[in-house]
Amino acid sequence: MPLETLSAPSLYVENSIPTFSREAPFANVLMDLQTQGWSVQDQFFSDEFTQALMDEVHGIDHANMQQAGIGRKQDHQVMLDARRDYIQWIDPDRPIRRDFLKVMEELRVALNRRLFLGLFDYEAHFARYEKGAFYEKHLDAFQGRSNRVLSTVLYLNDDWQDQDGGEFVLYDERETDNVLGRFYPQRGRLAIFLSEAFPHEVLAANRTRHSIAGWFRINNSTGQIVDPDQ
Repeated sequence: MPLETLSAPSLYVENSIPTFSREAPFANVLMDLQTQGWSVQDQFFSDEFTQALMDEVHGIDHANMQQAGIGRKQDHQVMLDARRDYIQWIDPDRPIRRDFLKVMEELRVALNRRLFLGLFDYEAHFARYEKGAFYEKHLDAFQGRSNRVLSTVLYLNDDWQDQDGGEFVLYDERETDNVLGRFYPQRGRLAIFLSEAFPHEVLAANRTRHSIAGWFRINNSTGQIVDPDQ
């Protein structure tokens, strides 16, 4: 069998895959964020681009993922009563990962131009929730104490059914027991919301669930302290 035939299923050449499923792909996201602070968009990326990301996360050996925790750097703690997902941070070391980060950089620029958020960078990880795994209700950032401004979640699951569970539940920023929406982790669905404003949770699923979680951040570095990533 020729070498190129062996490698073709996992080979994604940069910029060879159509990225978006629509013209002006950021328009609805920008409008929603401006008017309500959150947005959920189905089929945000093209089917080919979503499939490439799905192939990437499904191909990660579980031994190469780490148990997710709470906090950053030296404050990081594994708390299994709060969350039970496994993650792998996305570095630009493979073509599809580079392409994803490039696209989110384009979105960062658009967000700054339209909403004047002063976003500095974007970080993201693949997330794997095995059957029964969850993430309890929480905020991604606390007012005045974090550099995370906007959170994103892209879902990478085929043929998700209602009985599979695993919903992303978004709560009102003021009446925090009021549910704004319950969203199943369907293929290609993107959620984006203000990190300090909206409590949210991931309900336990009845099958393994994959996504990309990410954050647009501001730069909190000072002359004395370098703002860490991840």
